[in-house]
Amino acid sequence: MKKLKQSIYRILGNLILKYSLDLLCKSLKIEIMNKDVIENLEKQNQNYVLAFWHGTMLLPWFLHRNKNFSALTSMSKDGDLLAKLLRFWNYEVIRGSSSKGGDVALGIMIDYAKNKYSIAITPDGPTGPPLKFKAGAVITAKKSKIPLVLAGVGYLKKKKLKSWDSFQIPLPFSKARIIYSDPIIIDSELDYNQTDEIIKSCEKIMNELQLEAEKF
Repeated sequence: MKKLKQSIYRILGNLILKYSLDLLCKSLKIEIMNKDVIENLEKQNQNYVLAFWHGTMLLPWFLHRNKNFSALTSMSKDGDLLAKLLRFWNYEVIRGSSSKGGDVALGIMIDYAKNKYSIAITPDGPTGPPLKFKAGAVITAKKSKIPLVLAGVGYLKKKKLKSWDSFQIPLPFSKARIIYSDPIIIDSELDYNQTDEIIKSCEKIMNELQLEAEKF
């Protein structure tokens, strides 16, 4: 009976979380900058890799729901919660991280990308360091030969959690902003050192976008 009660509470908790976050995001006053980038890719039926920082991920996950996206989440308990939310938003969820299941998850992401899914990823997740661009997004775009788009996200009114990524929860009806980069095409023939330079460049661009998105 105790296990049954715990299961019921867990199910109820997950339902409340999913619907409350959905309502929260729908209440936001969202400004989308460089929106043409996404619209043009969609008009061309071109899938792409979308990268954004882990601490700001709620808005981009929400904006790209119901859009033939696959998403990478960690295999942790926090990853379980995120995976349930993303499935609620009609993402195909891939489980893995740089520390556990990483090579397998990367291979699955590339397979999804080659089969016309767009890929959403937080390149500093799941455990940081924060705002440091790991290789997964660039490697996926490179090997699947699809564009990479970077995004900075800002909330005018928010609560920051005491987590490694200072996770940001926007307050209801707050102004929010997302800024997309122009598409980045990564030559599939680049060697290791050249690819590493692209990764460093993406980190610089995304941090610049993040700073700009936070200017209210």
